[in-house]
Amino acid sequence: MSIPFELPADDHDLSPRTGYTRAHWEAVADGLLTAAWRLSTPGCALLDLPGRPSRSGVRSDGLEGYARTFLAAAFRVAGSGGDDPHGLLERYASGLAAGTRTPGRDDTESWPLILDHDVQGQPMVESASVALGLRLTAPWLWERLDPGVRDRAEEWLRGALRHTPAPNNWYLFPYTVAGFLESVGRGDAETAAARDRALELLEGWYRGDGWYADGDGRAFDHYNGWALHLYPVLDAHLAGDGEAAATHGERLCTHLESFALMFGGDGAPLHFGRSLTYRFAASAAVSLGAVTGHTPLTPGASRRVASGSLRHFLDRGAVTADGLLSLGWHGPHEAGLQSYSGPASPYWASKAFVALLAPAGHAFWTAREEPAPVEESDRVLALPAPGLLVQATRADGIVRLHNHGSDHVRPHEGESAAEDDPYYGRQAYSTRTGPTAAGNVADNHLSVHTGGRHSVRRRIHPLGAGHGDGWGWAASWHRPVFAGGPPMVPGLRVESVTVAHGGHELRAHRVLGAPAGSRLTLTGWATGPEEPLTSALYGLHGWDDPSPDPVRAPQGTAWTPWARVPRLTGRCEGASVHLALASLTADQGAVPLAEAVDEVRVDDGTCEVVWAGGTARTRIAFEPLEVTHTVG
Repeated sequence: MSIPFELPADDHDLSPRTGYTRAHWEAVADGLLTAAWRLSTPGCALLDLPGRPSRSGVRSDGLEGYARTFLAAAFRVAGSGGDDPHGLLERYASGLAAGTRTPGRDDTESWPLILDHDVQGQPMVESASVALGLRLTAPWLWERLDPGVRDRAEEWLRGALRHTPAPNNWYLFPYTVAGFLESVGRGDAETAAARDRALELLEGWYRGDGWYADGDGRAFDHYNGWALHLYPVLDAHLAGDGEAAATHGERLCTHLESFALMFGGDGAPLHFGRSLTYRFAASAAVSLGAVTGHTPLTPGASRRVASGSLRHFLDRGAVTADGLLSLGWHGPHEAGLQSYSGPASPYWASKAFVALLAPAGHAFWTAREEPAPVEESDRVLALPAPGLLVQATRADGIVRLHNHGSDHVRPHEGESAAEDDPYYGRQAYSTRTGPTAAGNVADNHLSVHTGGRHSVRRRIHPLGAGHGDGWGWAASWHRPVFAGGPPMVPGLRVESVTVAHGGHELRAHRVLGAPAGSRLTLTGWATGPEEPLTSALYGLHGWDDPSPDPVRAPQGTAWTPWARVPRLTGRCEGASVHLALASLTADQGAVPLAEAVDEVRVDDGTCEVVWAGGTARTRIAFEPLEVTHTVG
């Protein structure tokens, strides 16, 4: 699809895979900013973009428009050494003066006050973008402001230090505000306390493998890259703090060893977790690693991932005919939004433009593009800390994520089926499919049916993960949660193991404590009838019929307006074991799953699968859990 602003000609000598260069990134930033600024208030304090408002209201949404576009402008100007060909900083300076003149008032320009997260919290999120924008552009904007405006801006920003953030990555917003204030000589005990508290929490949220939980629970998603790594690494980089850069940079480098594999051959990031309308912000961590030197990737591979992600969305309708980023994925997609999403929310994508902090002569821009990790070879990678299993196939460029550890349920929360979240509760996600909407049949889901009710998966308890050459596994257990009536059945428990072998997924489940008459369903990947993809599912043990029934999901996914989902059904009274093969492939000549396995044995909770031709053997023992895979 075409975009409503002009880009330079593709350069396939320097960038043989994407055609994009630094000039393309600058042109995209300029085009998005120009379009958004057509909708500003007269005093430039608010950008009131069209669309349904967020739960925070129109005024907060207008501040969001100012703050998030300011971040893109700041990366653009700072990366060019202060060159501001479109006079962007003058507008942001005017908006800062107007917005902070009488904050909290219900007039044309005033910004809302920053209060506690559960009262009026969204401005705290935006304060971090305002502060970071001011820090990046300090020589050309902050230092030229009237002293009174600087004082008013500081007072407004300090609202972030004096109020309570949400119990997750939000603590990095006052951290970022404090970092800016200290960088311009306005630090004190209050700023120091905000920074110490954020770092203390961040340390507790680090779980290993380069992954942070987003708070005290087990939420692992894109917030790792565009928040939990980005703010402390960028802060250390801007401050020239070598000790902090080493600590946070080493974790970013470790994170990128797995995260860089989570982009498909078409440039798409994994469609997993919340706030996916931020789109190409997912590449921010990859570019930041290149800018700061904390990355396992070569400059050419880093740019391939970042430019591939940017181009993926520009080519697929993310930008409207008016030049604005829509609320959705490719185009608008209501089912994938959260209640906090407003018309300007997609401009968190501005974080991707951290790439522009690499100057024109940096190797990130001058090195020839190299293959992305998914383009180099088939890979299976287990991440025990977050409980994730990554499966990538080079031939079709698809990356799959098998989720046995990320649930977005906070420690103090009960497990309610009403809070079922398709973007965490499903057992698998990919770069080519999205979960079906909450009201449709759930894809990649195991559900227990008893008493006329069906279950969802909420809190996930990891049991382990590991990998070898060309294969890997991850396992977890959960208590099925039911809508209507009692939320749980006493003693009912499901243990799940996924084994990835090449392009195949062996899905093994043991159900314990199922009431008499219970049934079980297992679904596969959701695909559209016109998509060049094959979603296959085949029962190996414990199902009424090995061949699945196709079930319709008329609300579709982020990729297709209407989807089909394969589904197996079977009995599950008492204790039972159920095995199935699943696959998602763009190879139309793929061998049918019925021919992928020669032999299946299930005996007293132990399963053994002999793959076609006796090439490999997989054995799963549930108690105690043990997964082995032998070749030949």
